[in-house]
Amino acid sequence: MTQFTDDVIECAKLVQSRDPIRFRAAMAAPLPLRTRLFTLFAFNIEMSKAAWASKEPMIAEMRLQWWYDALEEIAKGGLVRRHYVITPLALAITPDQAKELQTSVEARRWDIYTDPFDSNEALHSYLRATSAPLYQVAANDSAKAISDVATAIGTANFLCAVPMLLEHKKKPLYDGRPDAVRALAKWAYSLLTSSKLTPHSRLALLSGYATRKTLQHIIAYPEHVEMGLPPLNPLIDRALFLKARFFNL
Repeated sequence: MTQFTDDVIECAKLVQSRDPIRFRAAMAAPLPLRTRLFTLFAFNIEMSKAAWASKEPMIAEMRLQWWYDALEEIAKGGLVRRHYVITPLALAITPDQAKELQTSVEARRWDIYTDPFDSNEALHSYLRATSAPLYQVAANDSAKAISDVATAIGTANFLCAVPMLLEHKKKPLYDGRPDAVRALAKWAYSLLTSSKLTPHSRLALLSGYATRKTLQHIIAYPEHVEMGLPPLNPLIDRALFLKARFFNL
């Protein structure tokens, strides 16, 4: 799908308003990839917010199930419900990719409740499941290297979101002590540095351009995670974006 249909334009507007970092990354991609990214990123916004749509767990479960069922329709290759995100998504992905995205929907059920993760491994699994499918489908490549880099991106984003999660009475960290937070960031950093991306995959993952810098900061100052990380200097931000766009994340 390479055309900017009315649906894709609405997806782009949503991404621009709700996820400006991913919007910026999508705008730097060539047109065929750009339309794919807008659709996938809009899906990620709408799907992930479903778990936060109500304080009533049953209602949140039903809204998240709606997205799972919509992906199931795409996976089966039959009639797909009309929706400004689902309609273009059905044209952009394969049935197998729809099943991959269902993995993310299932993982998002953690967002509904306030239960802590029962182990570091469970936290790692959540971070991979909520990040890797999105970027693997975006790149149209299920390579482990993409899964690893995507997980590093997701971990950095998750750690940046810890103050917000704590405000909502969530328990995001299995172990919130500084040494444990540092270990989590080091784990993610090892995934980022051990993987090589093709130029196409690098563009698909461009929204993670600040991941390396973010994880380095957390490794040095893990105590900043709970209080919130400082914003990047605009000049450093631009330099990181250009480096990731033309060289590597």
